[in-house]
Amino acid sequence: MFVRSAVYMGKSLGKFAHLTNYSIVSSPYTGTMLPVPSMRFAIDAHAVGRHLTGNEVYIRNLLKGFAHERDSEFIAYVSEDDAFSMVPAPVRTRRISRNPFVRLGLDLSARVLADRPDLLHVQYTAPLGCPVPVVVTVHDVSFLDHPEYFPRKRAWQLQLTVSRTVKRAARVLTVSEFSRCSILKAYPELDPDKVVVIPNAASGFRTISRELAKDKVQQRFAISAPFLLSVGDLQPRKNHIGLIRAFARLIQQYPQFPHSLVLAGQETWFSKSVREAARASGVADRILFCGFVSDDDLLNLYNACELSVFPSFYEGFGLPVLEAMACGRAVACSGASALPEVANGAAILFDPYSVDEIARAMADLLLDSELKAHMERLGSHRAAHFSWQKTAKKTLDVFYEVAELRHQVVHPAPTATPAH
Repeated sequence: MFVRSAVYMGKSLGKFAHLTNYSIVSSPYTGTMLPVPSMRFAIDAHAVGRHLTGNEVYIRNLLKGFAHERDSEFIAYVSEDDAFSMVPAPVRTRRISRNPFVRLGLDLSARVLADRPDLLHVQYTAPLGCPVPVVVTVHDVSFLDHPEYFPRKRAWQLQLTVSRTVKRAARVLTVSEFSRCSILKAYPELDPDKVVVIPNAASGFRTISRELAKDKVQQRFAISAPFLLSVGDLQPRKNHIGLIRAFARLIQQYPQFPHSLVLAGQETWFSKSVREAARASGVADRILFCGFVSDDDLLNLYNACELSVFPSFYEGFGLPVLEAMACGRAVACSGASALPEVANGAAILFDPYSVDEIARAMADLLLDSELKAHMERLGSHRAAHFSWQKTAKKTLDVFYEVAELRHQVVHPAPTATPAH
């Protein structure tokens, strides 16, 4: 429960009439029994069930964490039929439009007005009108730092709506110190105290039998040869083209390697360019595209691979790095953006713009079994530092802080009557 303040001290329940629920607690000041409101928090969960990868993973795991909080009520606004079964009880669900213009222009505002939560949590963009405080999670500002990674209209839309959202938000949550610094640089008018770092985690990813994982991968994807794995949507900033060129160079330099390169990630507008690079690589028969994969399939892929490679140019966090580490796999990843912060010495880093460095990092791990085993141990220890339970708890701490400040404004503490 959040820290109770003098705002809740009173002899009647009248000023709590706007709240749906309240609990009775003993006042630390007088010992009398006082009403303390149970908070109601609303979450824009439209990403659930839409295969929106990082954004969906984030909100699904937050909701799982929130489901264990008994002191408050949670409402998740979803837009997919499948999402209703994916949101854990006792979180309540409400349907909102799948159309972003309807959702942000009308639907969310109407739902919030009807449900009267103490705040609304969103990712990146809040509705045009919102009668309650907003807490926004901004994973990164790549749309500002590298708009070339986005379709032009999408970059422009994010630049406009995220700026509006963060400037009016009660708190801005982000997932790394790198992203926090980038946000404050992009929006210098923001109060630094309002931008809070709460890291992600790797939920459900763990070491399992490698032989069992290999069998399942062979059955599911017809992959029998040893393979290197890279996880991420086929979009420009993930640097799949650089990885494909580096893999071709690796096989050219070490023709004895029997390995394939497996790319697990959703198709996007950029997929055609990635597939063309694979066809032109000279090792197209060794490059396999899995498309979007479920968490169960991904668990098997991580555990079955020889090592995981993550060559992204830009990440606000880089969940695949942590997921691979949690599965006991050695990781070679980009030394750019937030990735060195997340890896923290537990991965082989390379310059994502250097094909030679990417190829050398993969070769070092494949040729040196002791180095590979050492990085696997370091990665396992690093992944254990993160958990979605911690992430959900820290997020709730922010929610309660914002909600309490709101009630202090709406219901200011009574002024003491001077003694005569």
